[in-house]
Parts: sequence; structure tokens; C-alpha cells
Amino acid sequence: MSTTTSTNVAYGGAAARPRVGLLNRFQPSSLVFIGMSLVLVVLIVAPLTALIVKSFTDPATGGFTVANYIDAYGKARHVQALVNTLYMGVAVVALSLAFALPLAWGCSRTDMPFKSFIRAGVFGAFIIPPYLGGIGWILLAGPNSGWLNRAWQGLTGSEASIVNIFSFEGLVLVMAINLYFTMFVLISAAFEMLNSELEDAANILGAGPIKTAWKVTFPLVLPSILGSALLTFLVCIALYGVPALISIPARFPVVVIQLSEFFSYPLRIETAAAYSIPLLLITAVLLLLQRLILSRKGYTAVTGKGGERRMVRLGPWRWVLFGYSAFVVALSVAMPALVLFMAAFSSSWVGGLSLSNLTLQNFNYVLFEHATSQQAIVTSLGLGAVAATFAVLLALSISYIVQRKLVPMPGVLGYLCMAPFVIPGIVLAIAFYSVYALPPVALYGTYTILALAFVTRFLPIAYTTGSAGVRAIHPEMEEAVRILGGGRLYAIRKVVAPLLKRPLAAGWLLIFVPAAQELSTAVFLVGPKTRVVSVVLLDMTEEGEMEKLAALGSVLLVIITIMVLLGIRLLGRDFMVRRS
Repeated sequence: MSTTTSTNVAYGGAAARPRVGLLNRFQPSSLVFIGMSLVLVVLIVAPLTALIVKSFTDPATGGFTVANYIDAYGKARHVQALVNTLYMGVAVVALSLAFALPLAWGCSRTDMPFKSFIRAGVFGAFIIPPYLGGIGWILLAGPNSGWLNRAWQGLTGSEASIVNIFSFEGLVLVMAINLYFTMFVLISAAFEMLNSELEDAANILGAGPIKTAWKVTFPLVLPSILGSALLTFLVCIALYGVPALISIPARFPVVVIQLSEFFSYPLRIETAAAYSIPLLLITAVLLLLQRLILSRKGYTAVTGKGGERRMVRLGPWRWVLFGYSAFVVALSVAMPALVLFMAAFSSSWVGGLSLSNLTLQNFNYVLFEHATSQQAIVTSLGLGAVAATFAVLLALSISYIVQRKLVPMPGVLGYLCMAPFVIPGIVLAIAFYSVYALPPVALYGTYTILALAFVTRFLPIAYTTGSAGVRAIHPEMEEAVRILGGGRLYAIRKVVAPLLKRPLAAGWLLIFVPAAQELSTAVFLVGPKTRVVSVVLLDMTEEGEMEKLAALGSVLLVIITIMVLLGIRLLGRDFMVRRS
């Protein structure tokens, strides 16, 4: 018996396992991981729970009621706003696809000339915030004083306007030219992963390049098209800036504008919560629909053979494709950016181009005289940096926990990290207002609530990047450090983090840029002393200070552009394309 017992001890049998005290289980690394998990739960579960509870809470008695839903959807104009939003979302997705798909195919699969120029131009759509693009198009195509209309009137002698941006068509155009960039990135990545074998087979059977693309290439990237279309739709229906500028004068009410009315005096947070719940249901239904569509058909586009990827030769059609691509870049980037900069240097933006109309006073005002603008620039950049930093750190920690299975049911944490993806930004703002803005927490109008909301808003971007990076690192490298006496946190600091510097830096930049420009979440959470640039720009729009507005927007664009150029210099031009 003694021999058997010693054998079990030597080989680590069950009888030889030492008893580990409860306190010894809680190593410093375990406490960090548990803390990160709790932070994740607080950021996502608490606001969503508060949103649902508020929607069923009687504001007078605090008891249960469905009156909030009756108040939210008992009026025809409230229901019409929801219908209009869905209609607008479908139209924007269709037009965005018409912009993005040819450009992505031309830049990734064809011999279209000047592809680097087109890519750089499309990238400008990522840098220009939607509300600034909307302001640029108001300066261009306002019905009476827009530069395009004034040029047309000067050429024809007529007083009629050729375009009117304050219309449903104008709203869809401005939304699409500001949102097609996401489609371009995702579809381009899918095109670049395809090999040419099926296209070669179609060519052998007599199909030309256009027919091959329509019948073979585009169907192979259908998952990316559907995924990008879904993402664009979700962003579109929750975007606040462009509808606030255009839909109101166009008399085309949408959900985000109706929600802003609930936040005006008297505040009806319970009704706003009830009105926002269908947006969550719509996103959930769309995600389920996408999964059902993709699960019914196989889409194998990349094989293990690593097939050759040849460029499609278009012949004379390559110049037609380039012309269309240049037209889209002009609509989305060149024209609104040019008119913004011209207005920023003008004493009066309706005064046209002349030496007497040039001035630097607008920049002097926003940089040195207007204290709110100065503070807003610092606040926007600071919140963008803080949100990007904390989101990346939190996402890296959760990614490590999930991939290494350090806690029970790690997949739940992964789902929580991705949950904000299906929460419209304006709904997230209402949820944070419900749980953090009111007493006893009372964080309304503070930097803290803005930072928490921004971190939650952009956490899926950081998690996608961090999860792909951690998954690519084999655990044996960390085990080697631990065998030599290092703890898990030491292994993360010395092995995991250095190997992930590039993807983490890319994730940081991908969060910083939209966070520094964020409006949909910020508009309901800012206070008098925590205003960000996006909100100040909207205030200036209402006051009619278009020249000063253009100057402040130009300053923000220059700063963001410098940051992006530094990122491209350090990470390469394809840092936005995450292939995992």
C-alpha cells in the first residue's frame, strides 16, 4: 500500500493533490481579472437594465406602468417618426452600397488607375464627422444661399434653385456620403482575400469583366456586403447630427429628433426610454435575420491553396470606373471640405471669393476669444484619448480572460463586450442618463459620465482588435515565463502586451477619431462646463454663426488629420483592415 501511495504522489494522482486555501486562490492577477469583469458588467448591464426599468416606471409614483409606451407611441407623429427612420435607413444603405461597392471592387480587384488617390480620398470620409459634412452641404446646397445654387443663378440669370439639401433626398445623400466608408473598408477586405480561380473559369467560359464581377465576384463577398449593410443601417438610424441639421427644416421627423424633444423641458426620461426600446428590438431582429440568411448558404471564398489574386483588366472601362470613384470622393470629401475651409477664411460665407472677404478673425475668435470653443477642443481631444485608452485596456483584459478561460462562462464576457455594437448611440446615452445622471449617483454634466459612455460606445472596436491579437499568441509563450518564476500579470506585461503593440495602437486610433467627434451619445450627457466640439458646432448652427463654425470645424479636422497621418506613418495605410 505504501508503494501505491508514493506512486500516486509522484505522478500527481488525485490522492496527492494538496489542499489550497480559499485565500490562496485569489492571486493578484485573479483579483484584476475579477475587477475587470465587474467593470464590464457595470458599464453594460446596469445601463440597459435601468433603461428597461425606466420604460415601465411611473414618474409620479415610481410604480409599474405601461403608460410610458402609450405616451411614446400613442400619437401618430411619434409612430410616423419611427416609420420615417426605417425608410431613411433603407434608402441610405442602398445609396451607400452604390457608392462603396464599385469603389471597393475598383481599388481591390481591378487595374483602375490612381487607386492610391481614391483610397486616400475615401479615407477622408472617416476623418470628416457626419455633422461637419452636413454643414458643408448646407453651405453648398442651401435652397437660397448655397454656393451651387448661387452659381447656377449667376450662370442662368434665374432665381430658381437647382438643388435643395433640405429635403428627404438631401438627407439621404448627406447620410450616405458620410457612412459609405465602413462599407468600403469591410468589402475591400473581403475582395482582397479572394483568389482568382472562379473568375478565371468565368472568363474562359466567355464572361467579360463586368459580368464576371456581377455573377461571380460580388456573390462571393455577400457576407461582407450584408454585414456592412447591417452596420450602416444601425449607425444611420441612430445618427443625430445630420438629421438635426437637415430633417427638421425638411419636415421629415425621425426617431432621434423625437427623442431630443423628450429631453426638452419638461424632461420625460421614462417616455424617452420607452420610445427607444423598439430600436433595440429592431437591431436584434436584423442580427437574427442576417444569421439566418448566411446560415442557409455556404460562402467559401478563400481556400487553403492560397490561390493567385490577379487584377481584373477593364480596358477602357477602367477610366469610367475611376471617373465614378472620383465623383464619389468629390461628393463626400472634396466639396464639403473645400467649402468649409473657404467659409472659415471668409468674413461672410455668402460674400463669395474675393480678397476683401478674406479674414483670419474667425480662427482668432475660436482659438483665443471664445472660451467655450477653446474648452470644447480640449475636452473633445481629452475624452477621445481617455475613452480610447480605457477601452483598449479593458478590452485587452477581457480578451485575455475569454481566450484563456480564466473565469467560469468566459463567453458571456465576450458577448457583453460586443453588446454595445447593437445599441444605438442615442439609446446608450438615454440608458446612461437613467442610471448615472440622476441621484444618488448624480453624474450628469460631468466628464465621468461622458468618459464612461464613450468607453462603452466604442468597446466593441477595441474588443475585436484585442481578441484577434490574443488568439494569435500561443499560450506556451506565457507558460515559459511562468515556469521561470514570473506571474501571469508579469507574462502579460512582458510577452502579451509587446506582441500586441501594433494592433492595440491601431485599435486606439480607431476609437480616438470617432470618440473625439462623437455627438449622438454626447448631446444628451454634456453639461454647461463639459461641452464638446460637436455640441458647440450645433449651437453655432442654431445661432447662424457659419463662419466661426467652419473655423472651429476646420481646427478639429486638422488635428484629427494629423493624428491619422501619424497612425498611417507608424502602422501603415491598411491599419483599419483587421483580418483575423
